[in-house]
Amino acid sequence: MFAPPVPAASDPLLPAYVRADGGVRLRFGRVGARTHRLELAESGGYRARFPTTFDASCEAVLINTGGGMAGGDTMRVAAVLEAESDAVITSQAAEKIYRSQGTETRIETTLTLKAGASLAWLPQESILFSGARLARNLTIDLAADARLVACESVFFGRSAMGEAMLRGSLRDRWRIRREGRLVFADDLRLEGAVAASLARPAIAAGARASATLVAAGPEHLAKLDDLRGLLADALPDVEAGAGIVSDLLVVRLLSRDAQALRRALVTLLGHVTGRALPRTWSI
Repeated sequence: MFAPPVPAASDPLLPAYVRADGGVRLRFGRVGARTHRLELAESGGYRARFPTTFDASCEAVLINTGGGMAGGDTMRVAAVLEAESDAVITSQAAEKIYRSQGTETRIETTLTLKAGASLAWLPQESILFSGARLARNLTIDLAADARLVACESVFFGRSAMGEAMLRGSLRDRWRIRREGRLVFADDLRLEGAVAASLARPAIAAGARASATLVAAGPEHLAKLDDLRGLLADALPDVEAGAGIVSDLLVVRLLSRDAQALRRALVTLLGHVTGRALPRTWSI
């Protein structure tokens, strides 16, 4: 199968002014018994919409009106949850990362949870086309008693279309701090012949999709044994493991079948969050 060349990231073929650059800034706060959107700023073709919820939380759905991202595009998401607020942030659809003509596609996410706040960060998967160059950074700052469920996933090509990510680049960076102290740091870098790297037993053993879930809060730590049983018995076609890192529940998933991994995430996230997933996950 032909692997398209990937130009050097320092040698862009298109000028910066034709690329998308923008994002969404959100602030949530508790007003009476419910959480409400207090601030919203949108730019560069990125939007947020707020479906009606039937509990005290507020749900935000992130939308990329461009339908995908290419090399040189940048999306920034910043969300602040004020004290005691409860929010769910998801995306309208999978984010497609198209082939780059030289520069990286950048997704920068910063989440701040103040005292007693609770957030479920549940974007749908990023689909990397062959030749894509994605740099994705997730930074989360937690108050001492804030609660979090954060999950991000990557599909290496559209397997349903017979496509694979043969070449390209992925740099995925997580940083989580509690009360200013670093409690979780995770970096993934794949460069060049991505499909060949994923085929290696010590890397992904041929997996075409991966996901990481991190949960903060004592109620999540108590679910470790149940989750390990769920991962072992109820999620066929998915290799997964769960453990505790710095008082955080961390779950990793790999699968050769992207749709099997998505089905596993639906089951897993429902179990961890204790609530139905946003409706966009079922569309």
